[in-house]
Amino acid sequence: MEKIPITRPGLMALEAELKNLKSVERPAIIEAIATARAHGDLSENAEYHAAKEQQSFIEGRIQELEAVISKAQVIDIASLNGNTVKFGATVTIVDEDTDEEETYTIVGEYEADADNKKISLTAPMARALIGKSVGDSVDVRSPKGLRSYEILSVKFAA
Repeated sequence: MEKIPITRPGLMALEAELKNLKSVERPAIIEAIATARAHGDLSENAEYHAAKEQQSFIEGRIQELEAVISKAQVIDIASLNGNTVKFGATVTIVDEDTDEEETYTIVGEYEADADNKKISLTAPMARALIGKSVGDSVDVRSPKGLRSYEILSVKFAA
């Protein structure tokens, strides 16, 4: 069974989502289906069909979360250190053309959040950075073309 790397906060967020789906969303959708069913003819009942579709989505997400949680390998970022980029690192880079600095944290696929600068281990930027050290230059292929970045710092914090 393939393990899925994840941080402790990432795992806790998935567990909270799973609990919410099972204890809040699932009962609510069952009630919505019962209410829609009470309205009569199901073949022309849009409310019923929408509720069934939502139920299908919720059940699928529950299955996905249960599978991910069962395969999760929690990585304790606080125990990591060094100047080499690896899972859990918070990396500050500078674009060698524009001198624009960015800071990213490399996390698991299921906890990536671009708005909060958390990028997936499988993202092109993360793949380019993994294994590199402070001072190294990396090339990343992006929609804007090939970009070059220099690694300014690598930190590990819980």
